[in-house]
Amino acid sequence: MFVTDILQSETECDRHYIGSTEDLERRFEEHNAGKCSHTAKYAPWSIKSYFAFREKGTAQRFERYLKSGSGREFARRHFK
Repeated sequence: MFVTDILQSETECDRHYIGSTEDLERRFEEHNAGKCSHTAKYAPWSIKSYFAFREKGTAQRFERYLKSGSGREFARRHFK
């Protein structure tokens, strides 16, 4: 399975990170350990939402959508 995830900073609740991975648990641990330069500054993180897909391309397309203007609004309205 391939996962698209939305993480929320526990120190700054208005900070979110959107990504995709094959191993959510490992990737989540990397974010909280400061191994990802994009998320290290706002650690620790919690998993706000995640979505499983059978195909990697579908997960990546959903990630790109969530990072777009309309995708951010969609996530704000539905996953708040």
